[in-house]
Amino acid sequence: MTEILSYTFMQNAFVLVALASISCGVVGSLITVNRMSSFTGSIAHASFGGLGLAYLIGVHPMIGATVFAVGSALSIGALSERNKLGSDTAMAALWATGMAAGLVFIKLSGTYSSDLMSWLFGSLMAVSATDIVLTGALDVVVIGSVALFYKEFLGISFDLEFTRIQGVPVWFVRGLFLVMAALTTIVLMKVTGLIMVIALLTIPPAIADRFSNSLRKMMILASLLSLLFSVAGLCLAWWLDLPAGPVIILVSSIVYFILIAVKRKNG
Repeated sequence: MTEILSYTFMQNAFVLVALASISCGVVGSLITVNRMSSFTGSIAHASFGGLGLAYLIGVHPMIGATVFAVGSALSIGALSERNKLGSDTAMAALWATGMAAGLVFIKLSGTYSSDLMSWLFGSLMAVSATDIVLTGALDVVVIGSVALFYKEFLGISFDLEFTRIQGVPVWFVRGLFLVMAALTTIVLMKVTGLIMVIALLTIPPAIADRFSNSLRKMMILASLLSLLFSVAGLCLAWWLDLPAGPVIILVSSIVYFILIAVKRKNG
């Protein structure tokens, strides 16, 4: 362990996963209790259109991905709420549209950057100071929002209509939740990549849900599990000379399936 921490890029990687675990656990728990796991994948794939456009017009990929992610999240909410279009349909449409647009934009840009692969599959070994600052800022936003609107988030997660009747601005709370989910998805793409981000946002909360009797406890336990899986995955990836993102997901999945097997064995 001492050898791993002697390298600056590994120190940065550990700091990033520690910070990302907080927003992952908190937002992932909200996504899980709202049964919106597919939402994460839709946002991640929709943001690919923003990545492609960023390469085409020459701006930072993070800007393009964030704009598309937030826009897609709010669009899903608007389509499913106002037009009565099923959220699954809205997510599938944006998922496909984002990927298609991204591929077209990248082709038109005439470039192929290795940085693009880091967005697709994660790049924990190339974490910058900016990535750490942005992840820390996201944690502040997420923790502050949940602290201020915990009861409202609880309401829209378990009894949306009753919460609406109580005079809570459901549209605002739901919109805030969707924006937080979009921003968290973009940050986690740096850890596991676009393709696997859905796993990191759903597996730790799914495990935490089995051992929690409140949303608050679920958020805390999910954050701790996310940190545990990420650190274990980073260490294994270092020792086995494997990409960190996929190893983190495999560690999470193995623990999850073991718990399912134990539960079935115990009836």
